[in-house]
Amino acid sequence: MALNGGKTFVQDEEKQPLLLEEHTEKHFTAGEVVRDIIIGVSDGLTVPFALAAGLSGANASSALVLTAGLAEVAAGAISMGLGGYLAAKSEADHYNRELQREQDEIDTVPDVEAAEIADILSQYGLGPEEYGPVVTSLRDNPKAWLEFMMKFELGLEKPEPRRALVSAATIALSYVAGGLVPLLPYMVVPEAGRAMAVSVAVTLAALLFFGFVKGRFTGDRPFFSAVQTTVVGALASAAAYAMARAVQSI
Repeated sequence: MALNGGKTFVQDEEKQPLLLEEHTEKHFTAGEVVRDIIIGVSDGLTVPFALAAGLSGANASSALVLTAGLAEVAAGAISMGLGGYLAAKSEADHYNRELQREQDEIDTVPDVEAAEIADILSQYGLGPEEYGPVVTSLRDNPKAWLEFMMKFELGLEKPEPRRALVSAATIALSYVAGGLVPLLPYMVVPEAGRAMAVSVAVTLAALLFFGFVKGRFTGDRPFFSAVQTTVVGALASAAAYAMARAVQSI
């Protein structure tokens, strides 16, 4: 292998370059943050939207809808953020427990753990003459050995140290951002019926846009994701509105 001007050349036994162009792989690595944003925004758009529609169906004033909506957004952001924190904290605690358990097994039964390395590598089609040197190298490097067992035996990735706090803040702020969208019309339109009509149009447009963007980031079909997200939000608000009207008519 030789380096030349930032380019990597892989040579065979005859010294002929096999890779002449620099190869740069691009992978999306912010999956957890995007997942938190999706959770926060989707709930933020849907729940306050349904609440506002329900209160409008009960002939509440715009001021009352706005007050109740903002209270729900605040409570929902705190609740969702706390849920995200506890979920991420639980994942970190689980990882640390398994890390300690795996370390204890390496210290007390190293031959058994080495046999597990061989078994894992054999599942990828490697024979004894191929995985033997790998097992030996890992046994000589305890830190790499532990990381290998955590990743390939248990399927666990080391969590980021501040993952719990970042998750909580991301979900909470995303919920607030999404929740304010259906409430904005009630801030400027005094009549609740008209405000609800504007809120429906604005929120459905936001759901379409958010669903499309979500589909692009998650690898799903963007247009299908947009329609699916919008339908879910529309059904939730329609159910809340119909229930409020039904209760009012009793």
